[in-house]
Amino acid sequence: MPKEHGAWAMLVVPVLVGALVGGPTWRHALLLVAWLLAYLAFHATGLWLRASRRPRYLPPVRAYAVALLVVGGALLASAPALLRWGPVYAVLLATSLVCSQRRADRSWLNDAVTVGAATLMTVVAAGLGAHGTPTAVAAALPWAGLPGAGDPAVRAATAVLGAYFLGTVPYVKTLLRERGDPTVLLVSVLFHALLVVAALAAAVALPLGASPALPATAVGLLLRAVLVPRRRPWPSARSIGLGEVAATLVVTLVALVVAASI
Repeated sequence: MPKEHGAWAMLVVPVLVGALVGGPTWRHALLLVAWLLAYLAFHATGLWLRASRRPRYLPPVRAYAVALLVVGGALLASAPALLRWGPVYAVLLATSLVCSQRRADRSWLNDAVTVGAATLMTVVAAGLGAHGTPTAVAAALPWAGLPGAGDPAVRAATAVLGAYFLGTVPYVKTLLRERGDPTVLLVSVLFHALLVVAALAAAVALPLGASPALPATAVGLLLRAVLVPRRRPWPSARSIGLGEVAATLVVTLVALVVAASI
C-alpha cells in the first residue's frame, strides 16, 4: 500500500466533484474503484521499476493489474466512450513510469504529471454524468470528443481543483523533503500569489453569490504558504496532513459553488 497518505484525497475528490457536477450515476462507483485500483497498480509498478525489476516486487503488480482488468473492463463495457481518454492517460502514464525508471519519482515533472492525471478525473467523472448533452456551441469545441470536456461548469471545477493540487506540490516540499530551501519556498509563495491574481480576475466573471469564494480561498492558501513553513519547530506530519484535509474540503466546496454558478 502507498505511504503517501495525502494522495488519497487527490484521487477521490476529483471523481466526487465530477460526479456531482455531471449528475451522479451507478457508473461513478465503478469508476472510483477502477481509478483507485489503477493507482495501486501504478504505484506497485513504480516500485518494481525502481527496484530494477526484482521478482519479489512483481506479485502486487500482477494482483492489482488483474483486479483492474476486471473492474475496468466492466466500466468500459458500460461506458465505451471512456476509451477516448486512452491516449491522454497513456502519455501521462508513460511519462510517470519513465520518471520511476530513472528514480525521479519525486521530481517536479512527475509531481505535475500525477496532479494532472488526478485532476482530469473531474472531467472523466463528469462525462459519465446523468445530465444532458452539451450545447451545440460546446460540442463544436476542439475538446468535445472527450466526454465531459464540453461543459464549462466542469472545466471551471477542474481548474479550481487543478490549481489547488498543483500548489500543494511546492507547498508540501517546503514542509518535508525540501524544507528550509529558500528557492522552493519562493516558488511556493509566488505560485500562490499568482493564484490570488487569477482568482480575482475570475471573480469578476462570476455571479455575486459565488465571486467572493475564489479570492478568499486563494488568499487563505497564500497565507498558509507564507506562514506555515516559517513555524518553528517544524509542523509534524500529522498536523500537515490535518491541514491538507481541511484545505481540501474548503477547495472542494468552492469548486462546487463555482461550477453551480456557471
